[in-house]
Amino acid sequence: MASAQVIPDSYNHVLAEFECLDPLLSALRLNSSRLKCTCIAVSRRWLALGTSGGGLNLIQKEGWKQRLFLTHKEGAISRVACCLHDEDYVAVATSQGLVVVWELNQERRGKPERIYVSSEHKGRKVTALCWDTAALRVFVGDHVGKVSAIKINTSKQGKAAATFVMFPVQIITTVDSRVVQLDYLDGRLLISSLTRTYLCDTEREKFWKIGNKERDGEFGACFFPAGKNSGNQQPLIYCARPGSRMWEVNFEGEVQSTHQFKQLLSLPPLPVVTFSLEPRYTGSSCSPQSLSFPKLLYLTEHCVMTWTERGIYIFVPQSVQVLLWSEVKDIQDIAVYKNELFCLHTNGKVIHLSLLLVDRCIERLMRRGFWTLAARVCCLFQNSIISCRARKNLPLDKLEHLKSQLDISAQQDLVARLEELISKLEPPDSACSSRRSSISSHESFSVLDSGIYRVISRRGSQSDEDSCSLHSQTFSEDERLKEFPAHHEDEQVEPDNVSHASVTVEADRNETFLPFSIPLSFRSPSPLVSLQAVKESVSSFVRKTTEKIGTLHVSPDIRGRQEAKDDEQLQEVTVNVVAFPQEEKESEPQSCPLPEEDDLRDLKAATAEAIAKLQDPLVLLEPQRMRRVLQEWLFYLEEKFGSKECSASSVKKSKIVHAEEQQEVLEENLQLNPNGEDCVDKEQSGVLEACTVKENTAETGVGKTVCENNTNSVGAQDCCFRVSPPCVIDQDVQKDLTELTTLCFELRVFSCGNGNAEESSDQTQMLAASCTLACRFIRSYFFLLDLKRLKQCVITSYTNSPNVWETYIAGLKELTCHSPVVLAMENEDMLKILKQLHDLGPWDDSPLLLVHAQRLYEKFGETALRPLIKFHPSILPSDIRQLCRNDPAHFLAYLDSLVKSKPEDKRSYLLRSLLQPESLRLDWLCLAVSYDAPQRANTVDAEGNPRPRSHLFTWGYGQLILLLIKLPSDFVTKEKMADICKTYGFWPGYLFLCLELDRRIEAFTNIAHLDDLSLLNGEDGLIPETTEEWKFLLHLAENHSAALHHHSTHNGNAASSGSPSWANCITVENVSLLLAKAIGPNRALPLLQECGFSLELSERFTNVCEILRIAEKRQRALIQSMLERCDRFLWSQQA
Repeated sequence: MASAQVIPDSYNHVLAEFECLDPLLSALRLNSSRLKCTCIAVSRRWLALGTSGGGLNLIQKEGWKQRLFLTHKEGAISRVACCLHDEDYVAVATSQGLVVVWELNQERRGKPERIYVSSEHKGRKVTALCWDTAALRVFVGDHVGKVSAIKINTSKQGKAAATFVMFPVQIITTVDSRVVQLDYLDGRLLISSLTRTYLCDTEREKFWKIGNKERDGEFGACFFPAGKNSGNQQPLIYCARPGSRMWEVNFEGEVQSTHQFKQLLSLPPLPVVTFSLEPRYTGSSCSPQSLSFPKLLYLTEHCVMTWTERGIYIFVPQSVQVLLWSEVKDIQDIAVYKNELFCLHTNGKVIHLSLLLVDRCIERLMRRGFWTLAARVCCLFQNSIISCRARKNLPLDKLEHLKSQLDISAQQDLVARLEELISKLEPPDSACSSRRSSISSHESFSVLDSGIYRVISRRGSQSDEDSCSLHSQTFSEDERLKEFPAHHEDEQVEPDNVSHASVTVEADRNETFLPFSIPLSFRSPSPLVSLQAVKESVSSFVRKTTEKIGTLHVSPDIRGRQEAKDDEQLQEVTVNVVAFPQEEKESEPQSCPLPEEDDLRDLKAATAEAIAKLQDPLVLLEPQRMRRVLQEWLFYLEEKFGSKECSASSVKKSKIVHAEEQQEVLEENLQLNPNGEDCVDKEQSGVLEACTVKENTAETGVGKTVCENNTNSVGAQDCCFRVSPPCVIDQDVQKDLTELTTLCFELRVFSCGNGNAEESSDQTQMLAASCTLACRFIRSYFFLLDLKRLKQCVITSYTNSPNVWETYIAGLKELTCHSPVVLAMENEDMLKILKQLHDLGPWDDSPLLLVHAQRLYEKFGETALRPLIKFHPSILPSDIRQLCRNDPAHFLAYLDSLVKSKPEDKRSYLLRSLLQPESLRLDWLCLAVSYDAPQRANTVDAEGNPRPRSHLFTWGYGQLILLLIKLPSDFVTKEKMADICKTYGFWPGYLFLCLELDRRIEAFTNIAHLDDLSLLNGEDGLIPETTEEWKFLLHLAENHSAALHHHSTHNGNAASSGSPSWANCITVENVSLLLAKAIGPNRALPLLQECGFSLELSERFTNVCEILRIAEKRQRALIQSMLERCDRFLWSQQA
């Protein structure tokens, strides 16, 4: 195993993202291109987000629940600042330069009100806002260097004072350039401009320039308060300098020293701990970084932070150290409160980071149930964890518990690295090590966050001796009683990660969490009595657990249903049985009749032979020969894992299947066969479970059948799904079996005989038989199918067979029935479920995310689809199309939202990548022109021609339709799209396709019917290119005008062709004027005379032509003059 890069022990802090704010921004509608977040501020209680629409969102940080929305008609919000010593006040600067101060009135539960509006900086860009640390005073700086102070008179001092006393704005100073940053502390105002930093004593009105050397650019400055234990030491000031330097300045403005961080920044960046990406550390040093720090912010008690376009940097300036730096790109602004960082990106996205010690970070991840991420951070920062300080917060018990929560089969490498770390923390011969190895060998239980023990069954470990061993191992030391002590941190444990069976006592936060959720009222004041009560409870628990284990050696899907059934009977403990393939490999020989690895010799040999045959090009390139090879191999697969009933070719036999899989029998008889007899005869066996269940010999007979209506209902056959291997299978063999089984499904080889659906003579019967066999094949061999390829095959090959898709989804539901998302689906709201799905990612293209989307859609309907665009491309539009096959309008809404979520220049590329196969284009186009569209009678007349001006109707999915039409495609597809547009009357798309198909005459004809001259004269208008096209268009205009004249006369409204109401219509005169503008009046008149239209033209046409002649002459004269000047200039240069 290749050793991964480990972070040096000099790093013991990390930036971590524990919660994603994307659902919050989505709920506030701040994730669109039209409206986005422009500025950010934070306090102990509030997160303030200013928007480009002039709104200010105030979100309560605790639970992200309560929020206030303050509107401003003075423009977008450019700056916002929260008053830290009185959180009832917030200051806002708008794009017009106005500064508005709000009183939120939260204590009196009143409405927020404006208490001051300053126009001192109106017409300028406010670049900095800062509150006084003691008084209600706001300092404002703008881009010309003007700094002012607004003193607030609050209504808390009395209604009369607030109404009649308005303090004027005080002008502090005007510096030489734009104000970059303001900071205030103990009567001193710090002003950082583009050239230098100024210190102002606001009480005595004195000013100092800090340092003698100027600078050029954005450089920040901040106060560094004295620590709590520093006595009478004065605060310091740190000013950014070019080249990654800082000045350390005393409180009187005198430069004490210069700190250089350039060489220190050559260290590699630390990863940010987040759920979206796996943390990685390269270990390779980079070149020294010469940076300009645009702002400096005081962070916690000893740190100063800043950022650039490359990342976030945190320094310990007093000891001239770089605490850490991490790559976080495209940051626009950062707001900090204590150790919390809220980062606003240039695209409007907001992320919430926390600066923590590594051990605290791991501890918090474990309390939230993010075991995999916690393990990765442990392995990455193992040098820091091995240190003495970290071992106090992360003892061996917690690391052992973390390891027990990992998936041994799927995370072997991670478990091995964690075991290596644990081995470094203790001597191999220690008592703790022996206890750990003993428990690890049994793998009998693990501890959940709530204190509940989860029992993991192992065959052969249910004896009384093992139970006693478990008892002694569990409580041999006192630390087993306090697996997770309560922590006094600001954050609360998320309710999603706490079991409903646990007991939470708010009255005593210092109590240690006890295993098995023993109520605190049970405990005696005497420690001995308490310990005795705990031992009795544990003894009872172990006895009941041992009895329960004896009934749990069955297949995983049956265990899941039995747990649900017995949940009410065992409320004091939650037992989750998890059977991994790796566990079964290590288990002892069982008494239940499982096919051992030796029994798979025939199947292995047949598999190797089939793979060898399929590698022959003569077989590989001929589907019929491939089917024959697969049919021969399928005989061996059915012999081991299937039944000969499943191989019947008729539809009638397919309705009499799986007699031994009756749900009632499985639920009533979860018992092992003690004699090791064959539970089901190979000739009549149904689905071979991991431990086959039977009530008696008679019930396994041939004559037992399933009710026919079960074959038509997928839901009734969920019990038949086999989602895990029924026996131990090598990984290489499993891979080959999966490849061949999936290939059988793709080629529709569902039986070892001549049962292919293609051999049926009746097309309807053939389709029905194929669907029925496909559903049965999925249920029988779900554990051997490649779920990604299976999904693609179902979507492309069984589009008109919803039963196959329902069977596939039913299998995924069975596979994920114990997922935490399913449990949360019962009580949680949609946003929390989406957040949980986001935290469980990244999903890549896992089909498991699809089944969660199906559950969301079933519960919340269309509203659940739009947020799913965040999971693209893990969920594709073709998947959503299947979910919404009964309501295509929901799919259109999702597709339209997905396309519009991308920038305009990337929408075509996205849509083109989604159109696989190409036939989807026509399907989606038909849907888009069918929903939220005008009535066909309003766009097409009785003869199939466009109605006048009908191209101006609004189409709900017009942008999507145009994108589909304008994508590159072949000639035949364009013809079909043109027919669709013409049928439904989408004339903008039809005209575009006419040009693409070189049907110019047809396009001119439809433009004449639409009667809109802008279609000829606009930027995208269709201008005739030849004399014949102009003549054709003039005759069309003549015929169209005559028809309209006849219609208007018939209705008593005869209008002259020269009337202004006809200025934008297709008339002979308007087309003639267009001709004159295109080719010139001198060439246009002979053409009009040739067509016989010169006598019909009005005086307006003559005047316009005269103006065109004059303009043409002046243009020629101007061109001539310019050419002469150029000629003279060139001759002068040559001379």
